Amino acid sequence: MSNTPGDLLKEKLDQLQCHFTWRPQKETIDLEDLMYRLQDSIDMNMKYKDQSYNQLAFLNCLQGNCGEAIQNLKEAEKILRENHKDEFERRSIIIYGNFAWVHYHMGQLTEAQSYLDKLEMICKPLSDGPRYTAMIPEVYGEKGWSLLSSAAEYYEEAKECFAKALEQDPDNTEWIMGYATALSRLESLSGTPESRDQSQSVTYFRRVLELDPDDAVAMVLLALKLQRLRQNEEANEFVEQALQKTSDLPYVLRYAAKYYRQKGSVGKAIELLEKALELTPHSCFVHHQLGLCYRSKLKYSRSRSPRNPEFQQKAELISLCKYHFEKSFEHRQRSAIKPQLDFAHICITSGEYPIAESVYRRLVELVDIRPENMQSIYLEAGLFELHQKKSETNAVRLFLKGVKIEYNSRERKECRMNLEEWADRKLRVNAHDSKALGIKAFLYQLDGNQSRAAEYFEKALESDSGNEEFVNALSQLHI
Repeated sequence: MSNTPGDLLKEKLDQLQCHFTWRPQKETIDLEDLMYRLQDSIDMNMKYKDQSYNQLAFLNCLQGNCGEAIQNLKEAEKILRENHKDEFERRSIIIYGNFAWVHYHMGQLTEAQSYLDKLEMICKPLSDGPRYTAMIPEVYGEKGWSLLSSAAEYYEEAKECFAKALEQDPDNTEWIMGYATALSRLESLSGTPESRDQSQSVTYFRRVLELDPDDAVAMVLLALKLQRLRQNEEANEFVEQALQKTSDLPYVLRYAAKYYRQKGSVGKAIELLEKALELTPHSCFVHHQLGLCYRSKLKYSRSRSPRNPEFQQKAELISLCKYHFEKSFEHRQRSAIKPQLDFAHICITSGEYPIAESVYRRLVELVDIRPENMQSIYLEAGLFELHQKKSETNAVRLFLKGVKIEYNSRERKECRMNLEEWADRKLRVNAHDSKALGIKAFLYQLDGNQSRAAEYFEKALESDSGNEEFVNALSQLHI
């Protein structure tokens, strides 16, 4: 083990609670998109501006812009001193941790150590644990917001952070809002435990509004949840109230627009989204919502004459869909899976199969993304192979990949349904089709029905006696 001053300092830095020791790293986030979002929250003077500067400093340092990172941290410290005088020391733990790390990356070890000394003085009365940090609500809360803004892979951990903050400070609206937001996002993801009960987050959004009746973001997020639960009258009241309280906050505008689009008021949704886009021109969320709005207006015409007004309107809407969907994943190649699939689907609608194929080809190569996203990719790519390219072999291969991901999402069920339909269709034509029999066997095996699985693998081997995959599967079943 090396005992150089840098190595000894690094051991201390690794003990800190700050952006440099939390899980999201350069390889697991869409850096450019996150930087745009953080800058938007700063420009729009959102709550918790100090946290945005703090996280922005980390991202700048990741890209080698250490000088810019130091300026970001100085801004965060200044805002903290102005807005949280009484809580400054408790809230400065993460900022000072980030300062220490940035100076370490700049080779300024003395400065890094000076911030460790400050942290030791702050944390000593707050904790009996590590010397340089204290697990207090302010640390858990900021970690929760950072994880929540990074990628969907971290939503569960973010929820846990807010839960720990609330254990010590149960009436803090910042932590309740964070917990409600994390819970709401997990509820919207297919296959998560939270998705089984869509109403849990409602309780926490209501609690935020009990403590802070003017929180417009909480109002509009609650409205979306109530809309999903078909409590439309109350949902509508909350959206209208939120827009009355603040008509120029992008977060309120975009969620209100989503509400109106889902309600069927597409014109109203587009109006709100266009306003939001003026304020946050790089917002992936706003571009995706605009694409969905124009797609909902798209009427399929049988006319093939460019002179037909209906044909021209369809072409214009397709062009708008493509533009906004493409803009929505411009800086989010890893995380914006749904917009990329939506873009591919519009390209299929317009007959641009090579473009759609290139999107699917890129997506199937992704690694380390959420399982339901990967299953969505295999499902959509499989359907493209089946219906547009007429390649049953490739389609079956992709559906199988989706089913083999052990995550019980809606997308996995659809992959399985397509496999079953394909196998049954093939067997109606030829009862001895070995590939179809093998698929049926695999699905029985997946259900734990070993005897039926063995029966179908044996039938498959009667038609394809040299198939090693079937032989191996059968031998495993007989163990």
